[in-house]
Amino acid sequence: MAEHKPKLLIVEDDAGLQAQLKWAYEDFDVVIAGDYDAAIAALRAEEPAVVTLDLGLPPDPDGTTEGFRVLDTIMAIKPDTKVIVASGHGARESALGAIERGAYDFYQKPVDIEQLGLIVRRAFNLHAIEQENRLLAAKAGEGNRVLGGLITSAPEMVKVARTIERVANTNVSVMLLGASGTGKELLAKGLHEASTRKSGNFVAINCAAIPENLLESELFGHEKGAFTGAVKTTEGKIELADGGTLFLDEVGDIPLPLQVKLLRFLQERTIERIGGRKAITVDTRIVCATHQNLEAMVADGRFREDLFYRLAEIVVKIPSLAERPGDATLLAKAFIKRFAQEMNPAVTGFAPDALAAIDGWAWPGNVRELENRVKRAVIMCDNKLVGTDDLDLGEGAEESADVLNLKAAREKADRKVIRHALARSEGNISNTAKLLGISRPTLYDLLKTYDLQQ
Repeated sequence: MAEHKPKLLIVEDDAGLQAQLKWAYEDFDVVIAGDYDAAIAALRAEEPAVVTLDLGLPPDPDGTTEGFRVLDTIMAIKPDTKVIVASGHGARESALGAIERGAYDFYQKPVDIEQLGLIVRRAFNLHAIEQENRLLAAKAGEGNRVLGGLITSAPEMVKVARTIERVANTNVSVMLLGASGTGKELLAKGLHEASTRKSGNFVAINCAAIPENLLESELFGHEKGAFTGAVKTTEGKIELADGGTLFLDEVGDIPLPLQVKLLRFLQERTIERIGGRKAITVDTRIVCATHQNLEAMVADGRFREDLFYRLAEIVVKIPSLAERPGDATLLAKAFIKRFAQEMNPAVTGFAPDALAAIDGWAWPGNVRELENRVKRAVIMCDNKLVGTDDLDLGEGAEESADVLNLKAAREKADRKVIRHALARSEGNISNTAKLLGISRPTLYDLLKTYDLQQ
């Protein structure tokens, strides 16, 4: 039997470099594509684990537009693919943009075949490990636990976690964008714990929850006697985060005058307490979050453009719970276990109708709404199993999605239903097959076809 070679897709428009790379990577089953259409067709047909991608593709060979378009499409179709991006165009900006979009790694041209080969092999190894972990997680029935305590089985959220892990040990500022209740602070804590700053403090401040006239003191601190009521010298949140991470939640609510002072700190890395004259050097990593459209606020003059770009060196968009199939059930089971132990030990789990309702609900309040509803249900439940009435859920609206063709629509529907069934049956293959009304061999074939071992 011929040895199975890992499949590597090389997206490169230079014919000479195509031949050189194909010859250099004879250990892999190499597929070549020279433009967007060929790359995406190869991705769908061959499903490579690793892709090397030149950002300078026709019709924009001197820029990065077409390359980023390929990267975005790969991440949308198969987000577990390890994409290694190469470009000679604005190396730092391209690297940050590529990682932000979900790329695994970045390499600046001219290409060193040997070094790029090491990156490619490392990417294949990591892809194999992640596949194995997803299978083990499915057998354990707990879904993936990534980035500390984050529970997810959704590729959309795994992609977010992997991006945060990759930037954790850099000093770039990270902005987390997502609706309220999506877990921005949990991800910020995960970034801190994955960084070299984990021995320092993680200090969080909700900029929307503090009155404007007190926010400056909270951030920068004050000297004794600086204003009425300042009976002692107090360190601000920035100073308390020295050597660690400062998390600015709802950063869009910082007033313009204070934005100027925050920008000065980011530029000079020194602060002065209110009423003080001494410059204090502070080494802290800034992570911020908002549910607002800061770019629109910049255009309206409500948020400083220079501050925005200082804070948004890496932007991570967090999907809503409705965009993470199967995660509502996984999270609900984790919540009920915790709350039952704390508040109502008689509760042992969910009734089948409750799990179906959780699966079907749109969760407009995201993870926070789910957590609150499960907590309330556990407290109010008079039975061993939490039912639909305890959760007080109505009929959830189904998420609509644009599809390109019938095959793609069926595949998307199959993936969604199988992931829901796996979550509801806690990864038990026999129970999942019964829920779906199919045999175990058929389910195994579908799991392999759709790469759903999570």
